[in-house]
Amino acid sequence: MIKSKKLSNIKNLKHGFFNSKGGTSKNIYKSLNCGPGSKDKPGNVRKNLELVKKKINHSAGDIFLLNQIHSSKFVYINEKYHFKSKPKADAVITNQKNLPIAVLTADCVPILICDQQKKIIAAIHAGWKGAYKGIVDKVIKFMIKKGSKPQNISAVIGPSISIDNYEVQNDFKNKFLKKDRRNKIFFRIKRKKLYFDLSKYVKSILLKNKIKKIEKIKIDTFDVKNKFFSARRALSLKHDDYGRNISIIMLN
Repeated sequence: MIKSKKLSNIKNLKHGFFNSKGGTSKNIYKSLNCGPGSKDKPGNVRKNLELVKKKINHSAGDIFLLNQIHSSKFVYINEKYHFKSKPKADAVITNQKNLPIAVLTADCVPILICDQQKKIIAAIHAGWKGAYKGIVDKVIKFMIKKGSKPQNISAVIGPSISIDNYEVQNDFKNKFLKKDRRNKIFFRIKRKKLYFDLSKYVKSILLKNKIKKIEKIKIDTFDVKNKFFSARRALSLKHDDYGRNISIIMLN
């Protein structure tokens, strides 16, 4: 489990960015696969989620997960919340104590957010689609609507694929340039191939929203030595599926 220095300094807050180590799953899911949407044995995933919950807090409630769809949709959980099924969204915000909220990633950017003054937290799954569609903007704007001030918000960009391993095509770049010509700074050409800096793009969105307390955990999920699940690495190895890393946050 990797911790943020910024979030570790906040009282009554638990969090963690988990890699693939320390679980019960086998083979390509070895071993802490937390993705119910994977083809792993459901029993192993449940055991892994239980292990994560215990690491966060023994008295915590069940981990609240989403049905992630690479969108700009988010859900807000207050004392009245009740969902009959897992919501289709890519971020969750709450002010409830002992309710661990989490997102799953396998190269996309996980973002954990806390406003220690208003006691409100968020977990965001920001793949390129979600970031492009405005998931990060929407979460910050909602928190501000709820009374948060940008100077009180801490945001941590978790482990994700680095620019060195995120190869894209020209039509991908053109899509971003059409939205804003200034987006060209997030692209690099190396050995006649085009690469995209997703985490830098995400950070720029936080900065545009006047968030100054930003920490970026510089760990590349694609690099096998870091022991994270990676969809792109799985594809390069011709695996038919991949495990999911979990990033989790909870108010005590």
